Amino acid sequence: MDGATAKTAQPSPDEEAHATRAIAFPDEHGEIFEEKAHHGHLRPKGVEMKREMTKEDKELAAAGYEHLEELKAQGEKGATELDSVDIQEHRLSFDKLGEELDTSLDTKDPGNSYGLTAEEAKARLSRDGPNILSPPKKKSALRKYYDCLMTMFNILLIFAGILEYILLGIDFKANFANTYLGGILIAVAFLNAFIEFYQLQKSEAILASFLAMIPPSCRVVRDGTLASIPAADLVKGDVVLVRVGDKTPADLVVFAATDLKIDNSSLTGESEPQERFPKPHGTPARPVEAENLLFNSTLVVNGEGWGVVVRTGDHTLIGQIASLTGGESGNASPLSVEIGRFVMMVSTIAIVFAVVFFVVGITTAYKGQGSNTVTFAVSILVAFVPEGLPSVVTLLLSIAAKRMAAQNVLVKDLQGVETLGSLTLLATDKTGTLTRNQMTVTNIWSGQKMYSAFQSNNDNEETAAFSIDAPGMRETVDIAALNSRIKFDKTDVPFDQRQILGDATETGLTRFAGRYVSDYDEHLKSHPKVFEIPFNSTNKWALVILEKKHADGDLTAYIKGAPERVLAKCTTYLKDGKAYPITDEFKNSYDEAYNYMASRGHRVIANAQRLLPASTYSHSTKFTKNDGEYPSTEYCFVSLTSLEDPPKHGVREAIGTLRLAGIKVMMVTGDHPKTAEAIARKINLILGETKETLAAKTGRPLEEIYDDEVEAVVVHGDDIDGLQGWQWDQIFAKQEIVFARTSPQHKLEIVKRAQALGHIVGVTGDGVNDSPALKKADLGIAMNISGSDVSKEAANMILLDDNFASTVKGVAEGRQIFVNLKRSIQYTISHNVVVPIPLPLSAILILVIDLGFELFVALSFAWDKPETQDGLMRMSPRKPVNDRSVLSLKKRALRRTKTLRRDTETQQVIPPSKFSVWMTKLKAPFTRMFWEDAFERTDNETLVDSKLLSYAYLEAGVIEMVGALVAYFVVFFKSGFSPSDLRKAQLNGHYFTKTSDPFINYKGETITGVQQVDALGKAQSIVYLSIFIIQCFNVFAVKAKFSYPFGKSIVGNYYNFAGIVAGACLGMFIVYTPPLHVVFGGSVHLSPLYWLIPVAFGVLLLAWASLRVVLMRKSIEHSRVKDIKGLMMFPTMRTMSMRSKH
Repeated sequence: MDGATAKTAQPSPDEEAHATRAIAFPDEHGEIFEEKAHHGHLRPKGVEMKREMTKEDKELAAAGYEHLEELKAQGEKGATELDSVDIQEHRLSFDKLGEELDTSLDTKDPGNSYGLTAEEAKARLSRDGPNILSPPKKKSALRKYYDCLMTMFNILLIFAGILEYILLGIDFKANFANTYLGGILIAVAFLNAFIEFYQLQKSEAILASFLAMIPPSCRVVRDGTLASIPAADLVKGDVVLVRVGDKTPADLVVFAATDLKIDNSSLTGESEPQERFPKPHGTPARPVEAENLLFNSTLVVNGEGWGVVVRTGDHTLIGQIASLTGGESGNASPLSVEIGRFVMMVSTIAIVFAVVFFVVGITTAYKGQGSNTVTFAVSILVAFVPEGLPSVVTLLLSIAAKRMAAQNVLVKDLQGVETLGSLTLLATDKTGTLTRNQMTVTNIWSGQKMYSAFQSNNDNEETAAFSIDAPGMRETVDIAALNSRIKFDKTDVPFDQRQILGDATETGLTRFAGRYVSDYDEHLKSHPKVFEIPFNSTNKWALVILEKKHADGDLTAYIKGAPERVLAKCTTYLKDGKAYPITDEFKNSYDEAYNYMASRGHRVIANAQRLLPASTYSHSTKFTKNDGEYPSTEYCFVSLTSLEDPPKHGVREAIGTLRLAGIKVMMVTGDHPKTAEAIARKINLILGETKETLAAKTGRPLEEIYDDEVEAVVVHGDDIDGLQGWQWDQIFAKQEIVFARTSPQHKLEIVKRAQALGHIVGVTGDGVNDSPALKKADLGIAMNISGSDVSKEAANMILLDDNFASTVKGVAEGRQIFVNLKRSIQYTISHNVVVPIPLPLSAILILVIDLGFELFVALSFAWDKPETQDGLMRMSPRKPVNDRSVLSLKKRALRRTKTLRRDTETQQVIPPSKFSVWMTKLKAPFTRMFWEDAFERTDNETLVDSKLLSYAYLEAGVIEMVGALVAYFVVFFKSGFSPSDLRKAQLNGHYFTKTSDPFINYKGETITGVQQVDALGKAQSIVYLSIFIIQCFNVFAVKAKFSYPFGKSIVGNYYNFAGIVAGACLGMFIVYTPPLHVVFGGSVHLSPLYWLIPVAFGVLLLAWASLRVVLMRKSIEHSRVKDIKGLMMFPTMRTMSMRSKH
């Protein structure tokens, strides 16, 4: 297997069979390595293949990913440039830092720092520019309008309009009627463009309020005085004070700090706040890991600090990541791609038909009548082009966007509404997106017994409910309350109404303690602190000595922190109120409890106490940290406390609903794999077994677990860089995927790889680290409240209430809008009347149909409700990604790569010239492969597919055409013209005007010019009304997919009826108003009895639609998503309200 097989020492024949199927991840040098499993077996680290791969298999697996490898190679140069401009000042000592930045610092008493002078700051501001992030470049309003105007439909309309005016110039008198037609055609094009442009401008205006990209003000020392200034005015060298609750205004090097902790989760994905402190001699660490650096837009969650500004604006770390975002171009939405294809297809058909009919007309029916033939060809062009479509699409999307805004979903890009409905894969961040970024106490283990702090379905049966009176619980609550450094925003309001200022872990412990301490403030006052050592990342514990009386003295020491560190300080453990020596039996019990908590992804804290004897420790005892003069051993172990970051309310049901809709939901997080997997299991993201869990359950060695035995995989970020094409294929073939310990670049890579397999990818996230992936995804979804400004800028959609469950509403809305758009198009293109007789419809009447009543009715589809109860949310995505689609995509990609020219030395792809690209496109339709690809069977449902075209042109279109023509011939027959008379009159070419010669019909009767005009007016009017009447029935026929066209869901949209009434009013007005006959034709003499003919054909259309439902029922049932075993469709936080009972 080309060295890709993980070999075990002296394998048995059975083991050898397994070993040949096992594939290991390569290390950074491309070598294969193994990892020792805990049970002593060798395990290949990575995804496992089912069989040995041939060279052809490898080529096929790599196909489709080459462009990503090339981009990665090109990006390496950019990455080194990013490193070269990175932050270096954190490496400097305080003295050198002051010299480098030419500023005055007082590191011993930072409040006495002089900082910069106002003049110097002003000079630096003009030199370096304001401290703001550069917004992305935007097109001018005129350019946007021009882009809206230059669509294919509009170009065709303008061209047709100009053509009519050219005819007017050639023969003004004969072509005077074309004045109206040409003007209307050109006006329609400009109006279409204006409607689209107006909606775009409107959505951008709503968005503008969300792009506040930097904190508004900050505290800075200038001329020795502390003042508040706009953050945009900060410059390098400014001395800044940050406190709890502040957003860091720029990148700062800390030179003084008091218990300073920063929430970097929006930048690095680390859920736990990071301690920051001064480093007098600097630190050689990377900027992201430097403990003396604060980054722009990170939140101060504890303490305060003084720092000096080292980077502002685009030069900050957040600015550099933002530039990474800027380098990633977003993709055209699936809808815009499909509409573009449909427009090109219809335009091509229209042009071909117009040219064909022009040639046929000029040589036969309109022989020698150039202007008539051109008008006829324009009529054909206008008949084929659904002029109202751009307006309908834009308005339908706008209406849907407004509905979504009412559900707290802001859509920045109108077509993003439909993209959400097209998703096949949703990659979501964990912290702050799926979880609340709020630590909650879940379990307590004390006296060798496990307690649950709130009811949970995941606890063992022997886990007892928490009670404050249970042994060890009062001590645990006291340690949580008294060994804490949190602060409250207010103390004059009840405890549960206060905002706790501190890190997530301490906040969780305080909230827990507050429920069992009657008067929290009084409890703290009655036990004042005597000595304290705050938690830091070196010790990994926090210690406090306070006045709390006991039998042997007045002082009590409490310690909490990392379990292994705290246990090392203990010699006894508390059980039933008594201290017992720690034994091996206790340690085994402790290990079990620790593993139970940790395996569920919880953060585990150990608590211990020491009742200080009065003989050794009194109020006069001096405790010092540096000399070790404090009690550091002989503690009594009290308890283990586990905390979890709970999932947001509604997340579990939301993910379950998305999975039932055929959307693959995967977690991409910077958190620990075990934590990520544990959360994933609680929220329906992982239901099945991973290799690790299956091995543990069955007792089999990990390397003996077949890849096709498991449906879930957890991938570590360290492995991502070394993954090969076939390994990516295997990962995405799984139903349940979690990526853990990922970097921003990893998230971006995951999105690109998924897109390369044909996935329409949505990404949800709230941090700066999510922004490159948000930008690259087909649909980026950002959080409004917890989200960073850069992530909101990169996303296409913003959840205003941070509710992940809103994505479900969005998917349902997106799918429904696709159905409504499809119905609208199906309805709009269902009429075509083309015969070589006096025009049944003039070009102007065709325009009146397309832009008159059909526009009203087509818009009314926007308010259609789903046909069935669960509607479209149990159907597969309209472009599902499965084995067949991936194989087809890869075969095409492989074919494409084999035709690429490469440099013989560097093997870099030589891009083809524009001429050769055009030639390839021109030759393509004449190749066998082109037609094989075109007619390849897929499960995709496109906006305009063969079923829609069949319905519009061959089914409903034929019924409408026959109905209109029957009415047309009947009316003409009643006026004295037989079909053969009409053919004769058409060939002559000089009838049907007021000045025409009298016409002798088949009966020998003479029909004057005025009578001819009236007959044509009545005939054209009945065709217009026939199309209108049959289209009224078609409104309901196009909706019949799951059910017959009579049910409540079909006729329940009152806007359909409003559109029909508006269309009827317009039709009556045009047909029966004499002054309008000059422009539109028509006749007041048309009897309403003739309307019964199209009504009969309308009923026939409904009957056909009903039969169609029966015929297509099986194929629709086939596309339903099957039930998923094990889904938990009840609220995630269902039991939160029950906690107070325990």
